[in-house]
Amino acid sequence: MLMFSSVHGGFLQHRFRFSCLLSPLGAPHRKMLVCSMMSVLLGLSACADQPAYTAPPAAARTTVSAPAPRACVGSYHAQQITGDFAGYAELEEFVALMVEKHGFEREYLQGLFSQARRKNWTLDYYAQSDQATRRGPTVGGWTRYRARFLGDRHVGAGIEFARRHQNALQRAAREYGVPQEYILGIMAVETNFGAFVGRDRVLDALTTLGFDYARRGPYFRGELESFLLMTRKEGMDPARPVGSFAGAMGLGQFMPTSFLKWAVDFNGDGRKDLWDPEDAIGSIANYFIQHGWQPGQAVVTPLHDDGSPVPLKTGFDTRYSLTVLRQAGLTPVRPCSSEDGLSLLLLRHQHTDQYLIGHPNFYTITRYNNSTYYAMAVHELALIFRKKLQPFPAVSTM
Repeated sequence: MLMFSSVHGGFLQHRFRFSCLLSPLGAPHRKMLVCSMMSVLLGLSACADQPAYTAPPAAARTTVSAPAPRACVGSYHAQQITGDFAGYAELEEFVALMVEKHGFEREYLQGLFSQARRKNWTLDYYAQSDQATRRGPTVGGWTRYRARFLGDRHVGAGIEFARRHQNALQRAAREYGVPQEYILGIMAVETNFGAFVGRDRVLDALTTLGFDYARRGPYFRGELESFLLMTRKEGMDPARPVGSFAGAMGLGQFMPTSFLKWAVDFNGDGRKDLWDPEDAIGSIANYFIQHGWQPGQAVVTPLHDDGSPVPLKTGFDTRYSLTVLRQAGLTPVRPCSSEDGLSLLLLRHQHTDQYLIGHPNFYTITRYNNSTYYAMAVHELALIFRKKLQPFPAVSTM
């Protein structure tokens, strides 16, 4: 109706004017004139779907400019980069990119990077980690990994955190469909509810990994770009935020790109602050739902194996049908909600191997960290928190 009125509104106005013009004429003359004018108007209305554009007078035109970027925080200024990263050609190219693409001041960035510090320990750690990754899962690997996170310290901290922030946890469960126990599981593994948010400056970590860690340098340079955009947008001094040795931040350990995409102002104070418990709760829930979390669906299903060697590749990124799993001697211990697109997970205990099906919700957890053991630790912690928090309402996933 609105579109119809806008197209034919001119016709109604003309009709009113014609009635005023015709009133002095006699009936025969009025009839002839009406027929002539109606033919003209109907011809005009046939073109009403493509009305001619009439430019407004020059005085009425306004130009809306894009808002200027927020000023950077910190009195950094230098004519060239000095210090640990002096002479790094790639860093100089990065500065030029930030100036051209995002409107940063060159002297500001040169001053900022002049006081960045190279983290040799981080580079040594990643070198060792790369070698361990190539070796694959070892006997007892899951037993050792599980012991790091599923003890009384993490569980007790989670229960206390849940009691202090129950309203925010329940609101996140309602608004996003992510059960509070999985939000707690992420926080437990990542920082033990803020006890270990890291002690490295994010600027140092990302600059080191972006320009001295060849295997994943492009990734960390992208995170450094996002970090500078984030701090400018949020009015933060980029030399102040402290996080993990890889540049992850806050209670939920978001990387800067994840912050820009999925962090939320859950407490409504006008800022996104992942060191604030409520903002961290809402941001983790938003991250889950944006990465495919399916409310009310299963996460894993244990498998019974017949004792023969399993010829299938394992991992959170594998995909099999139930038929293929059964042919390999693996049978679900309870009915599965789907027949296809199932991951085959392997947990290596000290004295035995355990196989499970990973459902899409398990894969969602691995979007937080690309590790089967990581996602399984979050899941097992969630089951413990669900049981411990029975007096408090929770959204079921099993």
